[in-house]
Amino acid sequence: MTDGTVGDEPGTERTLPPWWVVLLVGLAIAAVAFAIGRFSTFGIAGSTPGEGSADAGFARDMQMHHAQAVDMAMTIYAETDDDELRALAYDIATGQSSQRGEMLDWLVRWGLPQYDDQPMAWMAASDSGHAHGGTEGETLSDEEVREQMGMASDAELAALKAATGQQADCSFLTLMIRHHEGAIPMAEAAVDLASDERVRTVAQTMIKGQSFEIQAMTSMQERLGCGG
Repeated sequence: MTDGTVGDEPGTERTLPPWWVVLLVGLAIAAVAFAIGRFSTFGIAGSTPGEGSADAGFARDMQMHHAQAVDMAMTIYAETDDDELRALAYDIATGQSSQRGEMLDWLVRWGLPQYDDQPMAWMAASDSGHAHGGTEGETLSDEEVREQMGMASDAELAALKAATGQQADCSFLTLMIRHHEGAIPMAEAAVDLASDERVRTVAQTMIKGQSFEIQAMTSMQERLGCGG
């Protein structure tokens, strides 16, 4: 393993905390985001999305999606010897933990449950060309939901946790690129369909941030010699 430092400029070093500190930081960020949301003005347009809204569907589905990203990022953060990849994993874990806390608070403020039994169905009316979910009255299996969202299967997660060295690095990059590619259509649908301006703003931020991270991870694949 490396000494856990990343140089920002010549002569300077940024110390990255051990994996358990990253977890605590992520949880703290989520708690802060929740608290800020509870005690600040929410929703520029003053909307209160209801059950069945795109706003609620996006918040629920993206919380689940982010949870797996944080798990994968924590796994590679603890394993990789590559400083650049560790820094990216740290950013993904903390950034997506914060967004999960914010989306949890949206649902609390709207008086809506955190989960429903038909993920992705809210995207059906999107103009983005990325309709997902089952037909009316049909509930997707967990495996089908994961596949549509670009998420890793249980077997893929187990293989990532068991991998070491370059194999672990390359496996993570492959899974996380696919994961991001699944999140972007969800965020695009939220931009099209959500009624709350804050939801649309966060979704647009996700599109930009995850598109940039896909480019960064693709470059890392080339640098690390990952196979196609």
